[in-house]
Amino acid sequence: MRIKTFKKKESLMTAAGLTALLMFSVEAPANAASVAPVKNGVSEVNITMTSAADGTCVVDHDSAKAGPVTFNVVNKTATAITELELLSNNRILGEKENLAPGLPAVKFTLTLDGGKYQIYCPGAKRELIDFTVTGKSAAQPQGSTATILAQGTKDYATYVNGVVDAMVVAVNRLKADIDAGDLATAKADYAKARPFYERIESDVNGFILPGFKATDNAGNLDYLIDMRASNLDPKAGWHGFHAIERDLFGQGKITAETKQTATELQQNVVRLDALTKALTYKPEDLANGAADLLEEVQNTKINGEEEAFSHFDLVDFAGNVEGAQQAFAYLQPGLEKIDPELTKQVAAQFAAVHDMLETYRDPKVPGGYKYYTAELKASDAAKLSRTIQALQEPLSKIAEKVAANKGA
Repeated sequence: MRIKTFKKKESLMTAAGLTALLMFSVEAPANAASVAPVKNGVSEVNITMTSAADGTCVVDHDSAKAGPVTFNVVNKTATAITELELLSNNRILGEKENLAPGLPAVKFTLTLDGGKYQIYCPGAKRELIDFTVTGKSAAQPQGSTATILAQGTKDYATYVNGVVDAMVVAVNRLKADIDAGDLATAKADYAKARPFYERIESDVNGFILPGFKATDNAGNLDYLIDMRASNLDPKAGWHGFHAIERDLFGQGKITAETKQTATELQQNVVRLDALTKALTYKPEDLANGAADLLEEVQNTKINGEEEAFSHFDLVDFAGNVEGAQQAFAYLQPGLEKIDPELTKQVAAQFAAVHDMLETYRDPKVPGGYKYYTAELKASDAAKLSRTIQALQEPLSKIAEKVAANKGA
């Protein structure tokens, strides 16, 4: 289960509030307010993606009866699509990522209570389509503030695991491109693989491989996956995503070394996937992690150093913001009991960041955002920084609030 924020749907972002880290339009079904058919006790909803109108997502039924619902998703020809999500009160209940045209249909099944939901297609001109489930409504969170916060941390752990699982798939695809020597496809799939780590890097940056000291970057999993030119350790050398980025975009070629780097990255991402399954979180961990992700935006994305060769910095920027927002949203039901006014302030600032990021959308660029060129940095860096800073200020207060009230 994940959580996301948007302006629409009475402003999802404003109501409660991803990185992440992904581009087509959405169309309502031709037979509006149609109820999905039930087969063997499960409602069936089909979603088809095409390249029509710069990318279209067609949902054949916009309503279903309460109970199990299967969403069948197929990408026919929409080249810019990467994911589809089902949302409820900003929680991403189910999703499919790493979508590409021509692949077989995929599906996910959820048991849904009566209520209002949204099908989300990131990056579209119209990103959200309403989906209604009729029947018994879901109960509101009950219990003490501590109980609600604790449940939020458990759900957040599920989100992190899902993000890393998706990263494994994306990196496998990137490695296959590199092994095949397909430079153009590897460049496009590099952009698609990047947001996953950016969404959860504040949660997973402390792992040290067996046999290494904590001070040795050669055994630091975060360094091996996400080191960049600006923090290069000459003793440890180049590794991970940005070594691949250097070869694909800086040198414009795939070498034997690139293939070795891709193999190592795949191995390290699989290691990370196993390690994250054992992570548990306290409420303040989510709050501190969200703050750390916004510091990443300020320190490495806005200055353009993260993607120095590809200039996909805004893709990473969006991944960091999504991860921060989702951490906040899993805390939100408990935080609303502690400080409803602060909760509103943070949600409103996430909405402002989302609106700003939408102005940089470009479906023609891999990753869905404009290249962060030197010219764009010169003209817009200050604006980007101010908008993030306006979110950082209220967000910084959350860790203390939830830590002091997690036993209430």
